[in-house]
Amino acid sequence: MEINQVRYFLTLCRELNFTRAAELCHVSQPALTKAIKNLEEELGGELFRRERGNTHLTDLGRLVKPHFDQVFAATETARAEASSFRKVKKAPLRLGVMCTISPQMMVGFLKAVRERIPAVELVIQEHPGAALVECMMKGDVDVAIVGMPKLPPRFEAIPLYTERYGVAFAKGHRFEKMNAVPAKELADENYVERSLCEYQDHWDAMNLGWDVDVKVRFRSEREDWVQAMLAAGMGCAVIPEFMPRLADVALRLLVEPEVGRTISLVTVAGRRHTPATRALTDLARSYRWESL
Repeated sequence: MEINQVRYFLTLCRELNFTRAAELCHVSQPALTKAIKNLEEELGGELFRRERGNTHLTDLGRLVKPHFDQVFAATETARAEASSFRKVKKAPLRLGVMCTISPQMMVGFLKAVRERIPAVELVIQEHPGAALVECMMKGDVDVAIVGMPKLPPRFEAIPLYTERYGVAFAKGHRFEKMNAVPAKELADENYVERSLCEYQDHWDAMNLGWDVDVKVRFRSEREDWVQAMLAAGMGCAVIPEFMPRLADVALRLLVEPEVGRTISLVTVAGRRHTPATRALTDLARSYRWESL
């Protein structure tokens, strides 16, 4: 089914005259008649009945007309908004990013935004996961990139990529000789806790029935402080595998169990989105995150 067929159908509904409908649609009468016939074949029945020049809708025609009205109205709205979007020089968009997501995973996508939808002017806000969810619900950000085990029912999520958690430590640590670090090995180690990390939420969501009692020696909300303490040999920490690390910090994946997260772009269902929001969402859906 093509949108032109819908337009011809609705015009014919108004005019109830094939000749006048063809003129208004700027096509020949045979072309309009053929389009209507193709539509009838696709729908499995007559839409119009012609009796000695008296054209009127059939029962099937009356049944489908409200649906075609909605399709055509939505198409015209999309065209109008796209045209408006192309004409604006700047389209501000508030993008929330969970603070534990690596910027290195985002820069390629941000470059694609600049190149493919240059009218969008991104304002990036960083927040912990729970705070970012609250910002989304309040409407303080338009779209967000999060990696949480559970999201509110109203959120519509587009999965972007997945990453696992690993154990980070100073080079020369005993973990460096391992291919991976079993979770229970952390029990005997000094631990640097990343206060804003949602790793524990993912662990709890797995419902294992047990936990690792680590020796927390330091806590910090700042990733640069955590990395500095790790590099100085002051302990180890669980971090996402794609998080940038200082040169003196090594990483081994966490196993037994393996813990991971899915990074998603989320919007709030039922909320009217701007053309900029829709353009960014479409780009995120088509962008090749797996190539990272």
